[in-house]
Amino acid sequence: MSVKVITVSREFGSGGRTVGKEVAERLGWAYYDKELVKKIAAESGLAESYILESGEYACSTNSFLFSWVMNAAGGYNGTLPMSDQLYIIQNNIIKDLADKGHCVIVGRCSDYALRDRDDCLHTFIHADKAMRADRIVRLYGERTDTPEKRLKEKDDKRRAYYRHYTGRIWGAAENYHICLDSGKLGIERCVDIIVDAARERVGD
Repeated sequence: MSVKVITVSREFGSGGRTVGKEVAERLGWAYYDKELVKKIAAESGLAESYILESGEYACSTNSFLFSWVMNAAGGYNGTLPMSDQLYIIQNNIIKDLADKGHCVIVGRCSDYALRDRDDCLHTFIHADKAMRADRIVRLYGERTDTPEKRLKEKDDKRRAYYRHYTGRIWGAAENYHICLDSGKLGIERCVDIIVDAARERVGD
């Protein structure tokens, strides 16, 4: 089966968002990152700022309760906490976007949402802490917290969110088709590898 969708999961500061955007540009595919946030905001009625801050971090219910409600007849009925309703909305939007055509989707458990499709290429971008710490200072500036503390807080929240909603380990190689170290390879080489892999199997 040809590749029609690429998902990009990433450690904070690894450049995964940049990799995803450049991959989409090279392939001429749609790119969903902030655009996805806009769609989720429109569907949910929530502010984009809330979704940007909480969309990959909020965990409210226990995973057993969430799974039970998701699997119950008729699906969720609006009684779930907002963070869980937000996850369900974004999960459905991600599936709709994948159905519409070739695209690159960044984050938001998109690899898990599309796990049953055989036309997806799931990727994970990571790097050592020194490289990521330097990068976030250059991109986002100095903050009160140390770069290392910011990295740990962001990654810990993403890891907990992913485990909460998927039951899987965030960053574990078996969850992805390609795992790349952007610190060792460089952003452009990561883009090259993903584009080459996609082009080998791109459909019409």
